[in-house]
Amino acid sequence: MSAVTEVGAAEQSGQLQRTIDWKGAFWVASGVPPLVLFSIGGIAGTVGNIAFLIWALSILMGFIQSFTYAEIAGLFPNKSGGASVYGATAWLRYSKFIAPLSVWCNWFAWTPVLSLGCTIAAAYILNALAPIPVFSETSPQVVAYLAAHAGTSAADAVAAVTAAATPAIRTWTLYSHTLGPVGFSFNAIFWIGAILMLITFSIQHRGILGTAVVQKVVGLLVIVPLLIVGIVPIVTGQINWDNYAPLVPLAVAYEPAPGMWNISGWTLALGGMFIAAWSTYGFETAVCYTREFKNPATDTFKAIFYSGLLCIVLYILVPFTFQGVLGINGMLAGPIVDGSGVAAALAAMVGGGVMIKTLLVMLMLLALILAIMTAMAGSSRTLYQGSVDGWLPRYLSHVNEHGAPTRAMWTDLCFNLILLAIASTDATSFFFIMSVANCGYIVFNFLNLNSGWIHRIDNGHIHRPWKAPTWILTLGTIFAFVNAVFMGAGAKVWNPMALWAGFVAVALIIPVFCFRHYIQDGGRFPAHMLDDLGMDETDLRRRKAGMLPYLTLIAGLAVVLISNWFFVL
Repeated sequence: MSAVTEVGAAEQSGQLQRTIDWKGAFWVASGVPPLVLFSIGGIAGTVGNIAFLIWALSILMGFIQSFTYAEIAGLFPNKSGGASVYGATAWLRYSKFIAPLSVWCNWFAWTPVLSLGCTIAAAYILNALAPIPVFSETSPQVVAYLAAHAGTSAADAVAAVTAAATPAIRTWTLYSHTLGPVGFSFNAIFWIGAILMLITFSIQHRGILGTAVVQKVVGLLVIVPLLIVGIVPIVTGQINWDNYAPLVPLAVAYEPAPGMWNISGWTLALGGMFIAAWSTYGFETAVCYTREFKNPATDTFKAIFYSGLLCIVLYILVPFTFQGVLGINGMLAGPIVDGSGVAAALAAMVGGGVMIKTLLVMLMLLALILAIMTAMAGSSRTLYQGSVDGWLPRYLSHVNEHGAPTRAMWTDLCFNLILLAIASTDATSFFFIMSVANCGYIVFNFLNLNSGWIHRIDNGHIHRPWKAPTWILTLGTIFAFVNAVFMGAGAKVWNPMALWAGFVAVALIIPVFCFRHYIQDGGRFPAHMLDDLGMDETDLRRRKAGMLPYLTLIAGLAVVLISNWFFVL
C-alpha cells in the first residue's frame, strides 16, 4: 500500500508515471530489430560469407547477457534509465567515478541511433524522390558519349553520363568541411534527417504511454514485413546455398576474394562481432522503463525476455536470407555497404512488382523511424535518471505534464543534430560514429555484466523478483571479457582512430560528473538515490567484494589493449 502512495506522490510531483505494462515496453523495444538495417551491409562487406554466423552468435550472446540485466533491474522498481543505472549502483561503493561512467557510456552508445537512423531514412527518401539513374555500356546516352569522346573507356563513359544525369539535390550542400578522420555536411540528407528527428520528438513529447501506443501500431507494420523478407526467399527457393561457403572471412574487407582463419581473418571476424553488438544487444532497453511499469516486479523480466526472443528470430532470419539471395558480390555493392540500398534490396528479394517494392521500402523507412523512437525514449530516460541520481547535471531531471523527460530529449536532439551532420557525409563518417558509440556500449556492457556478481556479494540480502541462475550470471561475466576482445581487436576494422576516439568519448563524463557532484551538490549524492537498496551513504563504506572489482577493471583494460596489439589486418 505504501508503494502505491509513493507512486501517487511521485506522479503528482512531476516525475515519470506508471502507465504501461511489459507489453508496452515490448512495443517500445520493438524498434531494436530494425537496427539490423544499420549495419547489415557494412558487416557483410567486411567479413563476407561468415556474416550470417556473426549475427547469430551476437544475438545469442546478447540474449544470455540480458538475464543479468533482468535480475539487477528488479532491485530498483523506482528507477528509470535502464541497466546502466542499475549496474552503476553496484560500482558506487568502489569508485564515485566508475558508477557514472556506466550511465554515460550507455547513453553515448544509444543516442547516435537517432542520427544514424535518420541518415539512412533520409537516404531512402532521397532515393525515392530523386533516384540516381542507372546506365550500362549499351545505354544510348553512353553510346553517344563514347562517340563524342573518342578514346574514353566504357567505364569512364558510364561514370560521366551518370554524374551528368544525377539530380542536383544529390550533391548539393549548404556547407561542408573535413574534421579530423571524418567530415561534416549540411546536405539534403542532413535536412531531411533533421525533420524526421523533430517528428520523433513530437511523438515522444506525449509521454511513454503515448509512445507505446504509437510504437505498437508502427511495430506491427514493421515486424511483419521483416518476417516476410526473412521467410519468403526461403519458401520460394531463392536461397543459393553456395553463398554460405567457404565459411571463411574475406582476405581483405570489401573485396570478394575469400581469406583464411589467420590473424587478419580473425581480426575482420572480431570487427564484425564488435559492430553487430551495437545492434543485437540493444533489446536490453526494455528494462529502461522500470519506473513506468504498473507492476515492475513481474513486468521487468517479461519485457526483456520477450523482446529478446523477437530479436533472436529476426537477427538470425533476415541476415541469413539476405546473404543467401545476394551472395558475396551483391553484398559488396556500394549502396548495400553504405546502407542506402538495403531496403530496396530486401524488397526485391520478396518480388511482386514495383508497387510491392515501393510499399516494402516505405515499411523499411517506418522500421528506421521505429528504431529512432526507441532510441530517443531509452537514451533520454538514461539522462533523466542519471540527473535524478546525482551523476549528470540537474537540468536533465525535468519532466513535462505527460511525464516525458523533455529537457533530456532536447539534449538528445541537439547532440544528434551535430552527429547527423557528420553521418550524412559518407559511409566512412557513418561507421566512425557507430564504432565510437559502440566503444561506449562495450564499456557499459563490461561494467554491467560484472555488476551482477557485485550486487550478489554486496546486496545479496535484498529480495529479487527474478533471480538469474548462477551459471548464466557466470557466463555473462565471461562474455564481458569476450566483448572486451571485440572492442580491442574489432574497432580498428572500422576506423584506425575509433578505439582511441572511443576512450576520449568515455572520459568526457569526468568533468561532467565533477561539475554536478562537487559544484552543484557539494560532494554529496541525493538522499533518495539508494532508497531502493535500503541504504544511505554510510553504507557505501562496506565493500564486501574487496579488491575483486578493481582487479576486474584492470583485467578488462588489459584485455582491450592486448587484443588491439595482437590482432592486426
